[in-house]
Amino acid sequence: MAARETIALIAHDQKKDDMAEFARRHQQALSAYDLVATGTTGARIMDAVPGLPVTRLKSGPLGGDQQIGAMIAEGKVSMLIFFTDPLTAMPHDVDVKALTRLATVYDIPMALNRATAEMLIAPDEH
Repeated sequence: MAARETIALIAHDQKKDDMAEFARRHQQALSAYDLVATGTTGARIMDAVPGLPVTRLKSGPLGGDQQIGAMIAEGKVSMLIFFTDPLTAMPHDVDVKALTRLATVYDIPMALNRATAEMLIAPDEH
C-alpha cells in the first residue's frame, strides 16, 4: 500500500478562522491526506472539523514552522497551505521566510492564501 501524502497547514493569528473554515469546507478532500499543523492552527481545525485527524506540532513561534520546514526537507510534506497575514508584523518572520524558501527549494505546491489553496485542493470547482 502506498503511503498517503502529507499536507502541512499553518495560519497566522488573523487567518486562523479562515483556515478553520477552509478545513470545514474541504473536509472530504483533506481526509485523503495525512495532515500536520502548527499547534494553535491544528487545534482550531480540530475544533471546526471534529473527526478530521491532524497531527499538531509546536506553535509557529515556538518552533512549529521549523518542524514543518524540516519535514519538507526530509520529503515528508508534499504540500504547504499557509494562510499568511501580510498586514501584521510577525516576530518570527525569519522562520516564516525560511519555511516558504524550503517549499520553493523542494518544489512542493504552496498556497499562501485561500484562493490558491482552493485551487490546489478542489481544482474542479474552479
